[in-house]
Amino acid sequence: MSHPTDILFRPFTLKGIELKNRIVMAPMTRSMAPKGLPGQPQADYYARRAQNEVGLILSEGTVIDRPASRNTPGIPFFHGDALKGWKDVIDAVHAAGGRMGPQIWHTGSTRGGEWEPESPVESPSGLIGPGAPRGVEMSEADIEATIAAFASAAADAKRLGFDVAELHGAHGYLIDQFLWEGTNLRTDAWGGTTLPERSRFAVEVVKAVRAAVGPDFPIILRLSQWKQQDYAAKLANSPQEMDAWLTPLVDAGVDVFHCSQRRFWEPEFAEIDGENGLNFAGWAKKITGQPTISVGSVGLSGEFLSAFGGEGSEATSLDKLLNRMERDEFDLIAVGRALLSDPAWAAKVKRGAVGELQGFEAKDLAELV
Repeated sequence: MSHPTDILFRPFTLKGIELKNRIVMAPMTRSMAPKGLPGQPQADYYARRAQNEVGLILSEGTVIDRPASRNTPGIPFFHGDALKGWKDVIDAVHAAGGRMGPQIWHTGSTRGGEWEPESPVESPSGLIGPGAPRGVEMSEADIEATIAAFASAAADAKRLGFDVAELHGAHGYLIDQFLWEGTNLRTDAWGGTTLPERSRFAVEVVKAVRAAVGPDFPIILRLSQWKQQDYAAKLANSPQEMDAWLTPLVDAGVDVFHCSQRRFWEPEFAEIDGENGLNFAGWAKKITGQPTISVGSVGLSGEFLSAFGGEGSEATSLDKLLNRMERDEFDLIAVGRALLSDPAWAAKVKRGAVGELQGFEAKDLAELV
């Protein structure tokens, strides 16, 4: 590695919240909360990362109070009795000197395996992907109740003492299914032929969350172009389309965009600024002026999806990241699989012990390391 890593350890202020560095723990589904209730294992798991220099921890996906809002068993709820466990988690993280927010989810009509929820899955048009029916089309009442459930979860996050809240609007889950023309065929006010029209649900969710948490609590929105249903999908094909998509979300109350790519080093619009051009987070920051988090295969030798097939990670490949951080392309970088296997990843990078990084191993998905 030819670059110093100091650039990663500059402090950052996020709407009055002081972060000690630019490293974010990316949300990673663990599905290890029996009956949807987090407990001591989760509190210890997140506290270990806080103790080891992670600047901001974003929890695994946690689901709102809607029927069939999760696509695998063991995903934790963020409502009801589960909130007691989440209070223990945030208290443990704060005691370890960390900052944290829940990632708030609704997985829409996506599948997480063979498991099926008791209630029918819901989505904008009863589709899991283009031309692929699954579940039921949401009614107006369903949509209104879902918006209210997002707002309630965010309000609970603030009440419990979390520092931020992240809304999951990426990867083909519910909010993203409204955004995507392949899964939103509605002809009412929740659909439309343009991305700004299909963004109404996302905008209304953000507005409701902002009203619930007040003006000073940071709201992060995770977005992606790609979907788990279609890795090549794109919502915005130009900076102009991205502007029309993101600016209304800023107006609604988004403070930070968490921009998910399969590989963070790939340019979003190479036809404009070349092969070393801005990535998704870079363009989002340039267009909106808002802080952004980049994420996608940090610490992995290839795209993160290959890791599920048993591929390990190349723990010392950080030059591509540091190059982009040095030019302030984005503000924060989220680390996923590498931090899943090595709780001390950030601390090792800080003290220059990159050779000690353990790297991601697929077997670690089966336990809370």
